[in-house]
Amino acid sequence: MAAAGVCAAAVLLDRFLGEPRRGHPLVGFGRLAAAIERRFNPADCRDSPRARTAGLAAVFLLVAPFTLLAGLAARGAAAPLVEALLLYLAIGARSLAEHARAVATPLAAGDLPAARARVAWLVSRETEGLEEGEVAAAATESVLENGADAVFAPLFWYLLAGAPGVVLHRLVNTLDAMWGYRTGRYRRFGWAAARLDDGLGWLPARATALTYTVLGHARTALACWRWQAPAWESPNAGPVMAAGAGALRVRLGGAASYHGERRVRPRLGAGEPPRAADIGRALALVRHGIWLWLAVILAVALAGGAAGA
Repeated sequence: MAAAGVCAAAVLLDRFLGEPRRGHPLVGFGRLAAAIERRFNPADCRDSPRARTAGLAAVFLLVAPFTLLAGLAARGAAAPLVEALLLYLAIGARSLAEHARAVATPLAAGDLPAARARVAWLVSRETEGLEEGEVAAAATESVLENGADAVFAPLFWYLLAGAPGVVLHRLVNTLDAMWGYRTGRYRRFGWAAARLDDGLGWLPARATALTYTVLGHARTALACWRWQAPAWESPNAGPVMAAGAGALRVRLGGAASYHGERRVRPRLGAGEPPRAADIGRALALVRHGIWLWLAVILAVALAGGAAGA
């Protein structure tokens, strides 16, 4: 029951408070990571095999101490409070909704330049020349993928490994977002963060894909997950976005430009390209998934309590 209470408290804190506007620990962690990267990844060593070793050392140096501290802090009578606070800081459901609605609202009103500007806050692709359907697709993809990374994965790792699991996943995921690019600067150095993030996200991604499938058009979602996800470059984003697109019956993927390079990505989902309203439908899928997870967590806790009585 304690775990169910921690999950519910963290979700409610995020829902009513959102991310801290000032002093968010991840902002400070990002600054520290940037300083470490400048020190460990000098320009004259980025093409050297040593850059991979340096990247691995940087990940360990940044992640291990905070993960250990989380385990030490979450002890004793105050453990549930500490765990709820750490889980709340790792969950970003409200922030994701705010950013997504900031795209959907101007897009629905016909203000394409404003929608392009706001979707750039959500995605790493170039957004200046996106058409209406491409903006909607980019925002929908981001909602579905971040539903896994910023909502369901923290809950999953808390249930599996407590506060250390939450901190480990969130920090590695942050480093991947900073360093996991296949550019000259990060191709070798960011390899360790990217691979570790793939490993930590493998099970949560499939749990998320299953959640989307259950709550949407299940037959289409399963077919898209089975046949389309393997073609996607990311082993975790593929199942999540394929199942999510199938659950919503919209078509995602296709060409997009990243760092000046145009990539032709596989198609995901089925049906028509998304519109502004489909961004809200993707948010609803994530929101309903949260309540489903909480209900299942509570049911399992009650069943365990009854069995032990």
